[in-house]
Amino acid sequence: MDFKKESNRFNKYDETGKLLAEVIYEPDGEHQVLLTHTFVNSSLRGQGVAEQLVDCVVAEMRAEGKKIVPICSFAVALFKRKPDKYKDVITN
Repeated sequence: MDFKKESNRFNKYDETGKLLAEVIYEPDGEHQVLLTHTFVNSSLRGQGVAEQLVDCVVAEMRAEGKKIVPICSFAVALFKRKPDKYKDVITN
């Protein structure tokens, strides 16, 4: 799925402008971000969309050499469930 990059977020809207999915992160100093919010509309749940959104943030932070502090419950659970996938970017 393709997501639109905006300031400190990735999102997806439908053709009517309805928000379907988003992930929000906030800078926390020069070397890390807080991953604070993940939302997926019920019409897209169960398709791995939330993980794809988180992976957009992960790819950007890897490219920038920054770490991620998972704050939202989905990100916390995902990072715990797949520690090998995210071990290079997670920080507490």
